[in-house]
Amino acid sequence: MSTKKSFVLRLDEDTFKALEKWAADEFRSVNGQIEWIIHRSLEQAGRGKSGKKKS
Repeated sequence: MSTKKSFVLRLDEDTFKALEKWAADEFRSVNGQIEWIIHRSLEQAGRGKSGKKKS
């Protein structure tokens, strides 16, 4: 299992509220939702673990 790094992320209130709703709609925490968004974006850009860009 890989270790996780902690860091501070500052978001404006409206952005946080939108993330909070999206996370709740998908039964995730806000932190889990942000991790999912980043992971998906990295994969789509060809920078994820697989290293292959998805169309």
